[in-house]
Amino acid sequence: MKMKITVLMMAAMGVILVGCGRNGGSAENGDAQVKVGMTVQSLSNPTWAGYCQAIEKKIKAEGGQINYVACDSNVGKQITQIENFIASGVDVIIIHPADPQGVEFALKQARATGIKVIAWDDNLENADLAWLIDNRELGYTIGEHAAMWINENLGGTAEVAILNYPQLPILLERGNGIEAAITELSPQATIVAQTSAIDTKEGIEKMETIFQSNPNVKVVCSIGGGGSVGANEAAKAAGKITDDFGIFAADATQPELFALKNNEGIRMTVTVTGTNTDIANKIWDMVLLLESGEPIETKEIYRKFIPVTQENVDEYLGK
Repeated sequence: MKMKITVLMMAAMGVILVGCGRNGGSAENGDAQVKVGMTVQSLSNPTWAGYCQAIEKKIKAEGGQINYVACDSNVGKQITQIENFIASGVDVIIIHPADPQGVEFALKQARATGIKVIAWDDNLENADLAWLIDNRELGYTIGEHAAMWINENLGGTAEVAILNYPQLPILLERGNGIEAAITELSPQATIVAQTSAIDTKEGIEKMETIFQSNPNVKVVCSIGGGGSVGANEAAKAAGKITDDFGIFAADATQPELFALKNNEGIRMTVTVTGTNTDIANKIWDMVLLLESGEPIETKEIYRKFIPVTQENVDEYLGK
């Protein structure tokens, strides 16, 4: 009888041990022991600030822990952040890399300790999951809506400015997609200016310069929400907000959506995946999948595009 009791106790302990993660908790039940470290390029960009805040809210609501930081596009700083995550014993690292090649070795070291890695926007070798965007296709979608608007509202002829960010390969692809769509779908439109703008401050400064040298610009295409919000502010200051002026972009940040709702310069912005809450839910699902130990069917997960206009802006505003 004593032997049977001992066997039963050992079996029960085995069940408990199997249910535990790296820090002694099960991610499947949102245990507080699930620890996430997240490093992004910048938090001055309203897009990323919104993402991080929503993800923090979701993970904490599920009983997990998260520490998110920005590397300010400095790969050396981001490597140090990864090393700090390793030292603190996180279960999952989420990374939006400043330099995809530059962070590979640090992530390899993280995975060697059993940490799982989610790569955001780049298909890194040392990642367990890669959450990806077809950036050329996203850029083409932005340019496609701008071209349709030019054809419908400006008779197919307009001066166009593109706010891109060729410093990052993925955003270079996005800018190239915008240019391709404008050229193919509105061939009489003229792209008169292309310059980089990743956040609101740069968007304002660059559009002020563009308006000075090209006062007849009627259409602005931006690779992201930071540039588009800046362009909208510059247009308001210059008295350019008219029915024949339009800004087209991606990210669907709350400032973009408010401008869209208020009939300012922004005419369309593409949300990738959905609201910040939708994004946070997807990230949490990936964390759970990695911590569950279940087989990963495919490493690459591509995100969907949803154009937001005045017709459907209320579905995303304030969410």
